[in-house]
Amino acid sequence: MPVHKRYLLDSDVFIQAQRQYYRFKLCPGFWDCLLWHCKQGTVVSIDKVRKEIEIGKDDLADWIKDACPKRFFEPTSDSEVTNQYGQMVSWVQNKPQYLPEAKAEFAASADGWLAAYAKQNDRIVVTREVSAPESRKAVKIPDLCRALKVPCIDTFDMLGDLQIEFTWDPASVVAR
Repeated sequence: MPVHKRYLLDSDVFIQAQRQYYRFKLCPGFWDCLLWHCKQGTVVSIDKVRKEIEIGKDDLADWIKDACPKRFFEPTSDSEVTNQYGQMVSWVQNKPQYLPEAKAEFAASADGWLAAYAKQNDRIVVTREVSAPESRKAVKIPDLCRALKVPCIDTFDMLGDLQIEFTWDPASVVAR
């Protein structure tokens, strides 16, 4: 039996999709796809990401509240995840390249928790962040993941891996 990849979504996957290329009315299939894959156990996120999104008090926060099952956002309270998170924070704190503000922002965000959960639970982090190994002002998830051997890809790679196709049906166009 083939081993199936399992993905863990960063908040920017949701936020950028909703604000730009997969707005709810433009591409409802993207959102239906996430829910379907959550039911399959293929795609989830974490409680810290949920909190970041809920701060927005927008359509995305409403979608999470109204459409997402609780299991979409896994808890990060497990002691093993907490131990992994400590390793993430230590790595950042021990990197002299990062400014104190970058280290503080990292500690306050879901990013370290995301990588920790992925490492502990054999998940692939999915983010829209781009690697910036020379950055001093921000710790980028792909750089953290690379350093700590956590797989990390972007949204489009995940959709490709899952063989997702968003199609258009000309019959759906209403004559004007």
